[in-house]
Amino acid sequence: MKIGSVEFGKEPLFLAPMEDVTDPAFRLLCKRFGADMVYTEFVSADALIRNVKRTEQKLTIHDEERPVAIQIYGKDVDTMVEAAKIVEEARPDILDLNFGCPVKKVAGKGAGSGMLRDVPKLLAITKAVVEAVEIPVTVKTRLGWDDQSKIIVDLAEAIQDCGAQALAIHGRTRAQMYTGEADWTLIGEVKNNPRMRIPIIGNGDVTTPERARECFDRYGVDAVMIGRGAIGRPWIFEEVKHYLQTGECVKPYSMQWQIDIIKEHVLRSIEWLGDERKGIVHSRRHLAVTPVFKGIDHFKPTRIAMLRAETLDELFEIIDSVGNRE
Repeated sequence: MKIGSVEFGKEPLFLAPMEDVTDPAFRLLCKRFGADMVYTEFVSADALIRNVKRTEQKLTIHDEERPVAIQIYGKDVDTMVEAAKIVEEARPDILDLNFGCPVKKVAGKGAGSGMLRDVPKLLAITKAVVEAVEIPVTVKTRLGWDDQSKIIVDLAEAIQDCGAQALAIHGRTRAQMYTGEADWTLIGEVKNNPRMRIPIIGNGDVTTPERARECFDRYGVDAVMIGRGAIGRPWIFEEVKHYLQTGECVKPYSMQWQIDIIKEHVLRSIEWLGDERKGIVHSRRHLAVTPVFKGIDHFKPTRIAMLRAETLDELFEIIDSVGNRE
């Protein structure tokens, strides 16, 4: 599989862009465990052209995480073009356009998946950005706005005609948000459309190596994108890659090994943000959902304490006490 001049090889795995999740600390861990490409958090085009510091910080990328894509969102053609030019100066390998984010503060204002209600503008933005930058431009979107408007098969062709060099599809509508199950049948229909020439990347509910194998085999996608399945579990890429290559599951990781990775992530977050408490707070989403502590009897009080910890010593003491139970 290839996007522009970036070669990914057979059956690549991508880390999906996720707000407050895919910062450099997490991306570097996922890359270490085998992610073939990682994406930044969503970058607001409006905030970027207004020089908002927190938004500009999201453009920070490291050579160790390449190939890396920076993803932007917005609802205005000129603003998206201006933001795309700023992003290009940060030297990502790929620029991705977010037409899939379903959250109200984005979609409700017409950006993200809100663009699925204004397809002419979605296409105008895509075409204008492609023409404005030299780096490959890709698109990420959903099946449609709701069950009555699953337009992805026709939309995919139109996006391709605008010059996008790859298309990632989340197998849900905007109305579904993240509920229910991702429907990959239309993703497969897009991929099997003989008029489609660009790579199709499938996304949605890939949480096991077996499911990733099924998505490649059954739907024929060129790449699989993993999102929520990687939160608190960056090693999922190693698990999936091993299964794709051998047909066998990796030897179960010890709890202590997993805990060491979780602690390393907390330390990386602190280093990234330059503040102990901010780094701890930023890590809580991963601590809350990580499968490391799943199934431990009477764990709820410990989980609450872990998510309330304010200092590194306090947090690591709680985490280590769990490891000592093994």
